[in-house]
Formats: sequence, C-alpha cells, structure tokens
Amino acid sequence: MHYFLWLEGTGFSIWMRESGLAFFSSLILHALGMAFLVGAHLATDLRILGVAPGVPLSLIRRFRPVTWAALIVVSASGVLLLVAYPAKALTNPVFYLKLLAATVALLIGRSLYRGVLRDVTGDSGQVPGKARALAALSIALWITTITSGRVLAYTYKVLMASDPR
Repeated sequence: MHYFLWLEGTGFSIWMRESGLAFFSSLILHALGMAFLVGAHLATDLRILGVAPGVPLSLIRRFRPVTWAALIVVSASGVLLLVAYPAKALTNPVFYLKLLAATVALLIGRSLYRGVLRDVTGDSGQVPGKARALAALSIALWITTITSGRVLAYTYKVLMASDPR
C-alpha cells in the first residue's frame, strides 16, 4: 500500500483525478480505442467464422494498422486511468481478469494473423477448424475484457489507498 500512497500523492496522479478534462479525456480515448481494437478483432473473428464469405481473408489484413494504433491508444489511456486511481484497480481481481482476457485475445489475434490471414489460399477455401475455434474463443475473451472493464467501476473495495474505508 505504500507504493499506492506514494503514487496517489504525485502531482500527476492528483491532476489526473482532479482535472475533469484529463480524467474524462482518458476515459473517452480508452473507450474509443477499445471500440476500434475490439471492432477490428471482431470483424476478423467473424469473417474467420464464415460471416461475409465474399470478403477475402487477405483483405482483413488491412485492419492491422488500425489494431496497432488502437492498442497504443488503449494502453496509454489505460495507464493514465491507472495512475489516477492505482489502488482501485490494482487491488481488484477483476482488473487482472480484464488484463488476462485482453492479453490472451491479442495473442490469439496475432496467431490468426500469422496463420490464416497470411495464407492467401484461405481466401477461396475453408478455414481450418482450429482457426475457427480460436476466433470463437477470441470473441468470448473480448466480451470478457469489455464486461470486466465496465464492472471495474462497481466492484472495487479500495478507491484510494489514503482512504481505505
């Protein structure tokens, strides 16, 4: 808890908490980043599962720059939100569920990108069962990530280390 107390007392953490513009801008950027990150992955996963079969899988690779940009925005804004209320997130198991689900979903996305999305022969053929299973798991993990992120606002036991109640 000493680290939380120190971090909460820094000028930057106080500014993040007390500046409506800083905190809510970070929230908005985080939400928009998640929309693009999850949206690109969801479109990819659904295409692998057979939705919109007329769209070649090789075209889905064009989402890659969007996912990287969105991941940068989500990561940066997430760190800013974490700095504002470190004890709130880091003492909540739901936060770790969110991070785990997002990490595994990103790894699955990387695996799919390196596999079926790079193989142009998949444009005309059937996607392997393993890829379809991974795409379905990815969707479930992104749902878990989003849900746990929203639940974080309501499940914390410690908001501030300086006021543990």
